[in-house]
Amino acid sequence: MMGFPVLEDLGDVSGKKVLLRADFNCPIAEGPDGKTIITDDYRIISTVPTIAWLLEHGAIVTVMSHFGRPKGKYDERYVLDPVEKRLADLIGPVTFLENLRFNPGEEANDDAFVKQLIAGQDLYVNDAFAVSHRSHASVVGPPKYLPSVAGRQLEKEALMMSRLLNEPERPFIAVVGGAKISDKLSLLKSLATKVDAIIVGGGMSYTFQRALGHNTGDSIVDESKIAECADLLASGPRVLLPIDLVALAPGGKLDFSNNLSEEEKGTVKIVSVDVPDGYEAADIGPKTRDHFAREITSAKTILWNGPMGAFEDERFAEGTKAIAEAVAASSAFSVIGGGDSVRALNESGLESQVSHVSTGGGASLELIEKGDLPGLIALRNAPKK
Repeated sequence: MMGFPVLEDLGDVSGKKVLLRADFNCPIAEGPDGKTIITDDYRIISTVPTIAWLLEHGAIVTVMSHFGRPKGKYDERYVLDPVEKRLADLIGPVTFLENLRFNPGEEANDDAFVKQLIAGQDLYVNDAFAVSHRSHASVVGPPKYLPSVAGRQLEKEALMMSRLLNEPERPFIAVVGGAKISDKLSLLKSLATKVDAIIVGGGMSYTFQRALGHNTGDSIVDESKIAECADLLASGPRVLLPIDLVALAPGGKLDFSNNLSEEEKGTVKIVSVDVPDGYEAADIGPKTRDHFAREITSAKTILWNGPMGAFEDERFAEGTKAIAEAVAASSAFSVIGGGDSVRALNESGLESQVSHVSTGGGASLELIEKGDLPGLIALRNAPKK
């Protein structure tokens, strides 16, 4: 996993033109004037140490990033102006390329687009951990032609993940949530060989409950994955599942915007793991919160990725909040990844009480599952300075 070059390996960068791949794909909202505003600048702040080091050592820096999902064409909603302004507030003006994903060559890893990006550049720095699992032009292309290294954030992320996977203090507990079991079943299989216990919550847990023969009502279940869940339960480490649930009664609606009427939202009820017909489970129950928190308290190493329910609806947010509080209160080495987990942690004001908040949920999961990333491999194979 390690062994890639870092900033110091660039040597003297004074007067050198450096192309920096950052990940400034920040959460956004529409401001009062209709313009895009950034609601969380954590990813911008995370790249400042790398840019500062390059500028202090005399480099001429050009920053590139994607922003949103413009699908290979210009989209005014995703121009990088708000990001450029925020970075300028933090470190002063820096040259920016426009949104990489305005060009279809980015996601297609088109070599012609790579050569367009690197034209006139001397060196390349990847500080975009969150996209280093993507074989995109700006991630794996420049290291084919330029001396290339990892920036501070990418270096930190990889070091933290290396500690998590290669030298974890036991017990090592993974807390995995989210809606779809299909998104994370391969991760769970990989974790099963590395951890002492896996806590499973969120929509993905209901497929496991079905595998155990429980009724799941109208809860989300992936029928095609039931057999694989049963195999994992039979052959892996301890898998802890919810022992009670918070469910939406028939006729009710999930309220992700928190603006539905009480009548529209319907009735919420705490149920057992056998969910009544017509009910939809949407969070872990109070007994499960206590059960999971006790397990987390016993851990020496914790990985958390994914919410315990539909936490965007305040009626179903308590389970995810309870996990955030338990992880923050633990003295364990803790790594939190995935946008929803990080958001829950931030909303609880607990981000400073964990060991590491990862900027890349998908990249973290792929690194755990496969042991390496295309972006890291590209850096190792890059030409030397």
